[in-house]
Amino acid sequence: MRREDRRAYYAKSPTSRNHPETQSLEQGADHRPKKRPLLPKLVWAIRARLELAGYLRDLSLFNVAIDSKLRGCDLVKLAVSDLVKDDRVRERVSINQSKTKRPVQFELIENTRETVFAWVKSPEMFACRFLFPSRFHDRPHISTRQYGRLVRDWVTAIGLEPSGYGTHSLRRTKAAEIYRKTGNLRAVQLLLGHTKVDSTVRYLGVELQDALSIAERIDI
Repeated sequence: MRREDRRAYYAKSPTSRNHPETQSLEQGADHRPKKRPLLPKLVWAIRARLELAGYLRDLSLFNVAIDSKLRGCDLVKLAVSDLVKDDRVRERVSINQSKTKRPVQFELIENTRETVFAWVKSPEMFACRFLFPSRFHDRPHISTRQYGRLVRDWVTAIGLEPSGYGTHSLRRTKAAEIYRKTGNLRAVQLLLGHTKVDSTVRYLGVELQDALSIAERIDI
């Protein structure tokens, strides 16, 4: 087969990036609906429900998820020693991300630190290595699937449509609020642990109108 014929053959293959079906799929992937971040009032609604119900583990998980902005795979694997040192909960924490193998830092607000401290001192956490241990003996910590089910239960409990929210909603919540108030993409990129700012733009769903709105607030 000649080189020209070979190129034409592979261009027609469904696995080729030049194939219409492949291009359509890639374009569709870019426009897949993202899980919405939680508005501040929704964060407080979920937090209040968990506090009233006395679900200390779930409240700790929810608060740490919001503050840390971690991917679910990193959140569920947090060790007690990652957050607690010398009988105190750290204000700032640094871990290595599973996806990028790069470190990322995050802060824990006072309310989260208090919740985490109460949780690690509870009888359920006696001799536990992981911050969110599994109730199944063959698993050291909760799974990302279990975390996803908890998020679904939390948003459903306050009357939200669960299909519009997921674990990435919690990861995006604080990042989206920081971007909304400051317009600082670089800061959000660092907080999310993205290697490229383009990833942050796509993750937040930043549009031209957002950029223009920010520009309008700047006088020179």
